[in-house]
Amino acid sequence: MASTSAEIIAFLLTISGWVLVSSTLPTDYWKVSTIDGTVITTATFWANLWKTCVTDSTGVSNCKDFPSMLALDGYIQACRGLMISAVCLGFFGAVFGLVGMKCTKVGGSDQTKAKIACLAGLIFILSGLCSMTSCSLYANRITSEFFDPSFVAQKRGYVYNGATSVISSRTKVHNSVPDKTPPKHFDKNAYV
Repeated sequence: MASTSAEIIAFLLTISGWVLVSSTLPTDYWKVSTIDGTVITTATFWANLWKTCVTDSTGVSNCKDFPSMLALDGYIQACRGLMISAVCLGFFGAVFGLVGMKCTKVGGSDQTKAKIACLAGLIFILSGLCSMTSCSLYANRITSEFFDPSFVAQKRGYVYNGATSVISSRTKVHNSVPDKTPPKHFDKNAYV
């Protein structure tokens, strides 16, 4: 009786994990970046695996779906594939897990059910590894872009003049013609 209740609890936990992974796939806010003014937030950029959007201070959103699978960055293609694989593997793991449980009538003898339950466990582990790899790859890309001084997309133009005690250490760059070269004196503190 204790092994049957442990199987049911494990099955419910794996199903809840699969539902959570399935719910993160269409979530809009995988990456969020804001551009703040002195008083209000002027724009919020957010993206996921399927589209990128911007919301201005009035609350109006403008979204753009990614146009082509072949035009995407490699890491987005890899994350999409891994997340879809995780959802599909989780579904098949749930089916095999349900068949392999002792309390169900399908699946054959106890030995066969034990092998099916072991296969379901391996499939769930593989599904978890796929989703974990996808989320880690996406987060690594966001972090590396944030701390890369030569990556200027969605960053405001500041020149870091070094630490001073009275004067602000950041001054706004005002150019009539946008400069394509990144500032030369960036430090991690300039982004915070």
